[in-house]
Amino acid sequence: MTSKDSSDSDHRSLVTDPFRRLCKIVAKLRAPGGCPWDREQTNESLLPATIEEAYEVAEAARTKNDAHFREELGDLLLLVVMHAEIAGEAGRFKIDNVIAEVTEKLVRRHPHVFGESNARDSGAVLKQWEAIKREEKKTDTHYLASLPGALPALMRAQKTQSKVARVNFDWTDLRDVIAKVAEELGELKHAIENKDQTAIEDEIGDLLFAVVNLSRKSKIDAETALHAATDKFARRFNALEDELKTRGKKLGDVDLQELDAIWDEIKKR
Repeated sequence: MTSKDSSDSDHRSLVTDPFRRLCKIVAKLRAPGGCPWDREQTNESLLPATIEEAYEVAEAARTKNDAHFREELGDLLLLVVMHAEIAGEAGRFKIDNVIAEVTEKLVRRHPHVFGESNARDSGAVLKQWEAIKREEKKTDTHYLASLPGALPALMRAQKTQSKVARVNFDWTDLRDVIAKVAEELGELKHAIENKDQTAIEDEIGDLLFAVVNLSRKSKIDAETALHAATDKFARRFNALEDELKTRGKKLGDVDLQELDAIWDEIKKR
């Protein structure tokens, strides 16, 4: 094959393989003569953008706008490729290593698909996944050691609860979970009555943890539920503000009694 044939083959490959083309573009941006900003980046400097893009992917998925969702997935994929390119430049690993490892892990942790295991439902699959993961991570000193500490608090709480549930540390009756929420609320009330600030903070944490557990047992993602509740509150508050404007009033100049009355009207709508 001549060099021209090889060049033509590479060009055709880039056209038909969008992922390879993306990797080539990122490499060019990072190469001498590339983009000054891209060349300055490190794995550490890209972390805030990586976290931000992950949240934007979640938001786009919630809106069910495919064009927006596709765009945000692309932004996140770009950062993954950029992280791998930076690591590759230092001789640590390449994007192919990332892909190979996650592919092997998927096959290894799905013996019911690629092997002879017989996990019949999602519950059995999750327990099997945890068992395989524990075998892989024998160096972990404790079962929960692999939980990322940087997760948002609600997400981390629910992930912790889900993880321990896979080793049977879980209530079977939803009424027990509801009773636990009521118990924690009672303990919080007691702490408030005693004006014990340290106990109040502790009991609020316990109450939140119990509510997250109630959400999990109800098959609701706590992070998503709170996100939706916050959006709902913001919509209603915006409507309240608009109503005040029609009355020739503005926020900050109206007492709580009138605000509550308008709020109740908005809820009825």
